[in-house]
Parts: sequence; C-alpha cells; structure tokens
Amino acid sequence: MHLARLANQGGAAGEIEAIAAVADWIPRPKGLGLKVLLAELARAGVSIKPSSFDAIAVASEVNFQSPESTRLALENMVFIEIKASNQERVKPGFEGFFFALTESEIAAADQLGSRHRVALFNRLSGELLLTSVPEILHRSKSMTWQLSVQL
Repeated sequence: MHLARLANQGGAAGEIEAIAAVADWIPRPKGLGLKVLLAELARAGVSIKPSSFDAIAVASEVNFQSPESTRLALENMVFIEIKASNQERVKPGFEGFFFALTESEIAAADQLGSRHRVALFNRLSGELLLTSVPEILHRSKSMTWQLSVQL
C-alpha cells in the first residue's frame, strides 16, 4: 500500500476516534452543509478553506443545510484541527510528537482566534490535549518550514 495513503487513513481513523471521545464535537460537515457553513463564515468576514478544520465543537444541534440555523450558531462554534498519533515515541504531554501545520490551518487559526483549537490525540494512550497554534509554536522544540507544490 502507498505510504501516503496509509498515513492518511491512519490520520482519518485518529480524527474519528478523537471526535467520538468528546461529547460536543461533530465532524466537519460535507456537501451542502459545508458550503453553507463556509458561506456564513465569509458573511461574517472569515474566509477559510474546508481543509483547515476537522471537527466543530457545538453546544446545540445545528442544521448546516440551513443558512439561518448555521448563522445563529456560528458565534458559539469552535473549529477543531485534529492531529493524531499512534507512535510509541510520543510521550505523555505529547513530547516527541512530530506533525505539520498547513498554511490553511494557520490562516484559520489567525482568523478565528480563540474559536480555533488544535486537538493533539494519542491513539495509543487516549490522551487528548486541546491547544492552539500560538501555544504549539511557543512550545515547539524545532520547526522546519517547507513549500509544497502541485504540478
């Protein structure tokens, strides 16, 4: 099996497990629901990519196919980017956890502020840490910047 595909499947499984572990998290809407959510965010002055979050923390049920329902709940939504690991080298507190933040994830964090969180999830131990991009950057031991291109 192709390694990139295997890594992506593992990441998706970690996202599902993390979402299931937190009662008020729901997966990122799909299809029309995602289009409505992004349109309502844009109306509020927030332009983010669909790939910049994996889940949403919401206190009550939202009909994402309804612009009105989405708009009314928008200010109470917290957008969650999930980074999952199943490697034994990751210690408690996520020491040794290596992962990437994409440009779209950083842009979403910048625009959403406290309404954007990063969930670090250890699939082996079940540990989950809710943090932010600034907190991650402050805590990081090393950073490598790269440019990804598609030809």
